[in-house]
Amino acid sequence: MCGAVRYVVADEFEYAANCHCSNCRRATGSAFKPFAGIERDKLAIAKGGDHLLIFGDETGCDTHCKVCGSLLYSVVRDGAFVHVAMGTLVDDPSIRPTRHIFVGSKAPWFTITDDLPQYEQHAAAAGPPPKPAEAGATRRQLA
Repeated sequence: MCGAVRYVVADEFEYAANCHCSNCRRATGSAFKPFAGIERDKLAIAKGGDHLLIFGDETGCDTHCKVCGSLLYSVVRDGAFVHVAMGTLVDDPSIRPTRHIFVGSKAPWFTITDDLPQYEQHAAAAGPPPKPAEAGATRRQLA
């Protein structure tokens, strides 16, 4: 967000959701974290690798800019995927969130007003999310 760190990521996201868990709310300072999931090797740090602040380890962590504190992405699924914070993307991704997850721990002061499916916990038990429309493999960059 401040420009100290830049990443590039392919616009090949496999899923996207709005997470309402308490960890995501704390990390973002908001009611939920809109994120897009992609294989970890499709995201690369282009600038400012020395400005990363990582909470966790290689198999699961939150990665922030240590200059401004913005959450950039989370490493998940035993280190195989990243959940890119959609608010850090400069270009409009081809995917949109398809569900709300962990609404069982959502902020009591926030009301969900859209028609996306809501899951008390993780939505994995509900099956795979809908695939986004095929899009060209473009690169997205953080400003």
